[in-house]
Amino acid sequence: MVAEVPIRIETDRGPIDAALALAAAPVTVCNALRYIAGGHYDGGRFFRTVRSDRNDGTAPPIDVIQIEARDGEEHDAFGPIPLERTSVTGLRHRAGALSMARWGPDTATSSFSIVVKPSPSMDFAGPRNRDGQGFAVFGHVTRGMDVVRKIHRAEADGERLRPPVRIRRIAVHRASRATVAAIRERCGLAIDRRRAGATRN
Repeated sequence: MVAEVPIRIETDRGPIDAALALAAAPVTVCNALRYIAGGHYDGGRFFRTVRSDRNDGTAPPIDVIQIEARDGEEHDAFGPIPLERTSVTGLRHRAGALSMARWGPDTATSSFSIVVKPSPSMDFAGPRNRDGQGFAVFGHVTRGMDVVRKIHRAEADGERLRPPVRIRRIAVHRASRATVAAIRERCGLAIDRRRAGATRN
């Protein structure tokens, strides 16, 4: 069984490589892979930066940057997904974590954040949300935190990046044939090996 799926986020500020935690958070990862396989993030953007040093006091401070799909933050091609709580997955909002955006439990669709500094208030039972259910972590950055930090520090109007940072595309990156086959089987996705950048294995 494949535990992690490698992806690359290609931005105008440089590439960010990440590993999606398929074994720990399969519902959230398969959902993200549906959007990736369909090209929904290609032409999307990092549109938001949340910085603890600019916290307005309305919520516990966090440090994240947030992605929206090409058709916007609320883009919903496949319906909302169940919340995979960090109390169940064992994943945490450490620096580099990928975390699904949501309004309430079981409402996440396509938008997600990358955690810049440890933000435990986003975990289950944390105070970032009044419901205490936290956000679903579904992967972590493996390379490119310098790009993440650069975007986090970029000019912003409040939390809105001005201008937003364009995402050229997100794709499964340098995955073995076995990994691509496992994704197909686990998630029921027709992952194109060429788009996935599959390597021999």
